[in-house]
Amino acid sequence: MRKPPFHKSFLNAFRGIFIMMKSERNFQLELVAFVANLFLIFYLNLSKTDSVLILMVSSGVLAAEIFNTAIEKTCDIIQPEFDERIGFIKDISAGAVLLMALISVITGALIYWKYIFHQH
Repeated sequence: MRKPPFHKSFLNAFRGIFIMMKSERNFQLELVAFVANLFLIFYLNLSKTDSVLILMVSSGVLAAEIFNTAIEKTCDIIQPEFDERIGFIKDISAGAVLLMALISVITGALIYWKYIFHQH
């Protein structure tokens, strides 16, 4: 199988993100949180380091959600009927998103705290 041209690979990747935005409720909610973080970065005038940390954990949640969806869709193709083993795989995948989301919230709280409550 021949690889698509470089620009086509980018278009396919953006199409994948658009599909996630259009069809996955959790991704939509996480995207709203990402945009809220972008707003807070500028509104609170976060340092470069704090901004990068917020962007890393926020985008990490989005990436984890994309991987989780890919794993779940693949499992549904492989085994459309209920299977305890598939359920286990899906639970682990969802757990990865939850873990990333929790770390993201903790990181955000630690960073935003000093900007909101310790401004002079």
